[in-house]
Amino acid sequence: MTQPTLFVAGAGGKLGRRVVELLLERGYAGKIIAGSRHPEKLNFAGVETRKADYGDVPGFIKALEGVDRLLLISIDVLGPSRLALQASAVAAAKAAGVKHIVYTSMPAPEPSSPIPFAPEHFGTEEAIRATGIAYTILRMNWYAENLLSSLPGVLASGKWYTSAGEGTLAHVAREDTARAAAGALLSGDASRTLTVTGPEALTTREVAAIASEVTGRSIQVVNVSDEQLAAGAIAAGVPAPVAHGFIVPFDANTRLGRVALATNAVELLWGEKPQTLREFLATNRAALTQAA
Repeated sequence: MTQPTLFVAGAGGKLGRRVVELLLERGYAGKIIAGSRHPEKLNFAGVETRKADYGDVPGFIKALEGVDRLLLISIDVLGPSRLALQASAVAAAKAAGVKHIVYTSMPAPEPSSPIPFAPEHFGTEEAIRATGIAYTILRMNWYAENLLSSLPGVLASGKWYTSAGEGTLAHVAREDTARAAAGALLSGDASRTLTVTGPEALTTREVAAIASEVTGRSIQVVNVSDEQLAAGAIAAGVPAPVAHGFIVPFDANTRLGRVALATNAVELLWGEKPQTLREFLATNRAALTQAA
């Protein structure tokens, strides 16, 4: 039986590159195509490369010739143009006869989400569903790697200001999201929407306790209101649009329980359990303490 032809769009990025590597490590016997706006920069042994630009519909249709399953990785452009580009890519997939789309979305992107870029993900999900093509929508929880940017400052000051309250979050390592995406490409063609998370949903206080144990440094969690969080961030030099448009909405989203799920999606799709947050932070201890 002929194996499906797999196409990884965005293969030049961290997630896409790792998905291609995982497919190769699994010894996938079918054809793998890596797509990028700059295919000349791709270097995978035994993998065909093609130019893939979401904004170039005719070009993307050509790139998808003969493709059965497509991994459509969300681009890192924020705003209406992101949805327009991704919707164009979905239209190209339908025109090219792609049989299954795997899309990397975000957790709970429905219209009630306080996250400013949620409409771009939800709109892309809706565009995919409207095609009638089979799909796997992977609602990726927030990366554990985000903590490598935020925790050094917390460790340096010894205080973590948050308006997330007792809300919980199951951070997931990028490696595990790549495993989930690769596994989705290898799976059957039934449509489904899965939330991809780490194994434990933890409060800010619990995350702080783990970080303290791993680094040997104390962290005091200070619960504040959304208004106080924004004011403190601005006073520390964060631009007001970032404070009000990202920092506060992310904490509010957690407080509202919108990222409280802890699922088995990684194990379901890849056959291996995801990393715990403790394992992730221990592996990256140097990155936390050198900057703190």
